[in-house]
Amino acid sequence: MKETLDIKTVHQCNCCLGCKTLHPQASVIRLDNANVTQQAIRFDFYTVLLIENGMEEECCCGRKYYDFSTATMVFLPPQHSFGINDKHVLPTQGWLLAFHPDLLYNTTLEHSLGHYSFFAYRKEEALHLSLREKNKIVTCLQETEEELRHPIDRFSRTLISHYIELLLDYCTRYYERQFITREDKNKALLRHMDRILDNYITSDQLKHGILPTPDYCAEQLKLSVAYFNDLLRFETGKNLHEYFQLKRLDTARKMLLANTDSVAAIASRLGFPTLQQFNFIFKKITGLAPNEYRLAQN
Repeated sequence: MKETLDIKTVHQCNCCLGCKTLHPQASVIRLDNANVTQQAIRFDFYTVLLIENGMEEECCCGRKYYDFSTATMVFLPPQHSFGINDKHVLPTQGWLLAFHPDLLYNTTLEHSLGHYSFFAYRKEEALHLSLREKNKIVTCLQETEEELRHPIDRFSRTLISHYIELLLDYCTRYYERQFITREDKNKALLRHMDRILDNYITSDQLKHGILPTPDYCAEQLKLSVAYFNDLLRFETGKNLHEYFQLKRLDTARKMLLANTDSVAAIASRLGFPTLQQFNFIFKKITGLAPNEYRLAQN
């Protein structure tokens, strides 16, 4: 079994991929038949891969018929093992952007990097680009490379991080566009999630105070937690806690009208720790206390 190639520094990355080191903490590498013989590769720094169309038949990284197909982008956090497929570890056509977290010290990107949640996405949740989008990303990479070629001075850190941040902002825009072009698929995923949550409610797990978590839902949907959270927020404007709270209250309304269970019994079955909390939340959302709601609908 082939082993994982561990790359500790940007300079080592450049040496392995046949690129000159222009800056010790960042590099832009044009990938032309990258010769990596290991089964996987792991970087000790952030890495962005732009996979060009040449590998389309071998690696679509989750691309479907409703996605663009000019290029694909994958975002790797430090210490994340990666391999495209059994034949290739890295794309034979494309680009690689590498930057060490230390480069970002005292820059705006240092504080905003955590907002780019796609670094926690799975390979199968990659970003698929149109030709226009790909050209914009390549332009960002070329501008970053141009700055890397400038002799290092006191402006280098700020300017390099600025170009990287600009690229990541474009990727955020394109991921949002991808959520739009995947609208039908996303609606199907939300319907599946609703069935999962309905089954969770009827399983009586809520009686034990165990609420569904993003990890649980993401696993059921075969998504990364980060992608699930972003998808739910984009489609509903809510996080899982807010979404499930409304779903529990909708279930509570149906239970209040469909049976004669006491309000306390309904609150317990739906996992509210106290009757007082259930009453407070129910009235806040509906404008009526549970007993008032039951009487008003009869």
